Amino acid sequence: MSQSPYALFEIISMIVITAILLADLLIIFKRPHIPSPKESALWIAFYSFLALVFAGLLAMFFDGTKASEFIAGWLTEYSLSIDNLFVFVILMTRFNVPKKYQQEVLMVGIIMALVLRGIFILIGAALIEQFSGIFYLFGAFLLYTAYHQAFRNHKDDEETENKLITLLRKRIHVSENFDGAKIRTVVNGKKVLTPMIVVFAAIALTDVMFAFDSIPAIFGITTDPFIVFTANVFALMGLRQLYFLLGGLLDKLEYLKYGISFILAFIGFKLITHAMHENQLPFINGGEHIEWAPDISSNVSLAVILASIAVSAAVSLISAKRKDVKAPTA
Repeated sequence: MSQSPYALFEIISMIVITAILLADLLIIFKRPHIPSPKESALWIAFYSFLALVFAGLLAMFFDGTKASEFIAGWLTEYSLSIDNLFVFVILMTRFNVPKKYQQEVLMVGIIMALVLRGIFILIGAALIEQFSGIFYLFGAFLLYTAYHQAFRNHKDDEETENKLITLLRKRIHVSENFDGAKIRTVVNGKKVLTPMIVVFAAIALTDVMFAFDSIPAIFGITTDPFIVFTANVFALMGLRQLYFLLGGLLDKLEYLKYGISFILAFIGFKLITHAMHENQLPFINGGEHIEWAPDISSNVSLAVILASIAVSAAVSLISAKRKDVKAPTA
């Protein structure tokens, strides 16, 4: 039985993406090091170029709608992934992870995130297939998340992470010091776990929490599981390099959270209006479709997402520059 062109494209894409991830992983474990800003910037540019090439192939072989859905989903997931970096910084600082091995920690965290998001995508797709009303729940959840995103601060993140780390340390007996990137070492002739296992566990649990935000968000842009997954993969690909490139600049992006919050609120609204269009719930409008609800296109979604990221990043950088100018010199 012959494969459809789209199914064949999916298979080839997944093979190529897997090969790239494996090559990246091999490079890290063969040569652990602290990447320079130039190296990080080149890798980010490379992965961004790959994402745009992928979007171009979607537009060339299929249609522009799939391409715009992918770009909108990729940008949304990328912006949400930047938020992950704040938590990664807290974890790395809290555990004093040697900078030389932070690349390995981040790559393992990204692989765990991909696996967890893959599971969440399958669950989300199955729920959508069986119950169209799930869009109401997704939309309401994103509106709540948008509110939480706008009014939380990094001290809240740090407090949450400290509680998580304390809980993990109570459950897992670990050595005092790291032994490279190993998760097990020998102390006084006994095999024990290193702090690296707690770092990995904390990152995994953090990934689960972030997946609860990111998966409903992208399902508000497209319901194609392949587009959903590839958008997540391309967003996470450059996350490790972005961590090293931004470094201390993360704290200067203080208004980015409002841009992300607006994106989540917009997608939450879009999900609810989509649910109204597809409505089959008997207690809402007698189970009939609600035709007057606005139908937001993928191109409009892409424009809103781009504008939100651009404006919040620009305002953050302008604000940071003004604070630097006003700061007293020694």
